[in-house]
Amino acid sequence: MAIHPTAQIDPAARLGEGVEIGPWTIVGPNVALGDGVRVAAHVVIQQDTTVGAGTTIHPFCLLGGDPQHGGYKGEPVALEIGENNTIREHCTFNRGTPGDRKLTTIGSSGLFMTGAHVGHDCIVGDNVTFANNATLGGHARVGNRVFLGGLAAVHQFGRIGQGAIVGGLSAVTRDVIPYGSAWGNHVRLHGLNLIGLKRKGYGKDEIRRLLAAYRDIFEGEGVFSARLDAAAATYADLPEIQEIIAFIREDTRRPVALPER
Repeated sequence: MAIHPTAQIDPAARLGEGVEIGPWTIVGPNVALGDGVRVAAHVVIQQDTTVGAGTTIHPFCLLGGDPQHGGYKGEPVALEIGENNTIREHCTFNRGTPGDRKLTTIGSSGLFMTGAHVGHDCIVGDNVTFANNATLGGHARVGNRVFLGGLAAVHQFGRIGQGAIVGGLSAVTRDVIPYGSAWGNHVRLHGLNLIGLKRKGYGKDEIRRLLAAYRDIFEGEGVFSARLDAAAATYADLPEIQEIIAFIREDTRRPVALPER
C-alpha cells in the first residue's frame, strides 16, 4: 500500500491489497477499500462506505456523507460502490436513510464526471455515465448503461430505465423508459436511444422492430392502456419491449415521460 503520511486513516477502516491514498485524504470509520483502489489527494470518505476493487477516486470528492435529509438523526446507514468505477473531481455520494433502504447502492464500471451527485437511498446500475454535474435526488433508480447528460437533474423517487439517454440540462420530473431518449425542461420522450442500441450490437432489423413497437405504444390511436396491451401481445418475442411495458405499468410515485402529441 502507498499511503501518504498526511492522510488520516481511521483504525476501523479496512484497506485491500495495493490501495493508494494521496495527501490530506481522510478515510473514516467502517470504510472498506477493495484491492487496487486509488484515492487521490483531498478526498473524504466519511464513514460506513464500501468501495469496490479497482475504483479510482479523484481529488475533492466526498463519499459516504450524511444523507441530505431533514429527518436524519445520525442512525447507522451506508453506501456501497462497486468495482472499477472512475469518480472524478468534486463528486458527492450520500449514504441512505432509515426511512428507506438505509443504503445507497452504486454499481460497477461507471464513469462519474466532475460534480456528479448521488443522493440518499439511490440505486445506480453498472456501466453508467454521469456527465458533469448530473444529479440524482434521493431514492432515484438508474438502470445499467444509462447516460445522464451534463447538469441533468433527476427528481427524487425518479426512475431511468436501463439503456436510456438523458440530454444535458434536463429536468427529469418524469420517469424515462428503458432504451429511451429524453431531454428538455421538463423532460419529454423523443424516441429510442438508437446510438446506444447500435453500440450494444443490435442489428438494423432488430432496431426496426423496436421502433415499430415504440410507435405502436406512443404514437398509435386509442387509449394508452389498450395500446400497451396490444403491444405486449404483438411483440411478445421482444424482451426489450416487454421490459418497457413492465416499466410503464410499475406503480411508482412519478408519471412516465411521454412524447409531445
